[in-house]
Amino acid sequence: MDISRSATGLTDSLTQEIIGAAIEVHKNLGPGLLESIYEEALCYELELRGLRFVRQFSIDVIYKGRAIKGQRIDLIVEDEVIIEIKSLSKLPEVVMAQTLSYLKVTGLKRGLIINFGEKRLIDGVKRISN
Repeated sequence: MDISRSATGLTDSLTQEIIGAAIEVHKNLGPGLLESIYEEALCYELELRGLRFVRQFSIDVIYKGRAIKGQRIDLIVEDEVIIEIKSLSKLPEVVMAQTLSYLKVTGLKRGLIINFGEKRLIDGVKRISN
C-alpha cells in the first residue's frame, strides 16, 4: 500500500486530471462550503473535462455472508479511481480507513481523499493506492 499526502507522489494522468479539476473548483469556491456543493461542482468540472463518473455509488458490506446496505462512495471516476470528498478543517483518521475499505470492497487500486476545507487545496489531497 502506498499513501502520499500530495500531488508529488504516485503520479498518473487520471489522478492528475482529477486533482486539477478539484483545484479549479477550490480556486473558484474557496473553503467553507458543504461537501455536497463541492461534489456537485467537481462533477460539473469532470464533465467539462470529458471524464466519466458515477456519483454516490452504493456498495454492500458483507458480514458473515449477509449483504448490509447503506455504504456510499462519493465518486468513482472512469471506473478506476475512488474519490472521497470532505470539507473539514482537519481530516479524522477514520477517513483513510474508510477509503481503504472502499478500495478493498470494489477491487479498485487508486483513491483520492479531497478535503476542500483546506486553505490550499493541495494540502488537502491524499492519494491512496492499494
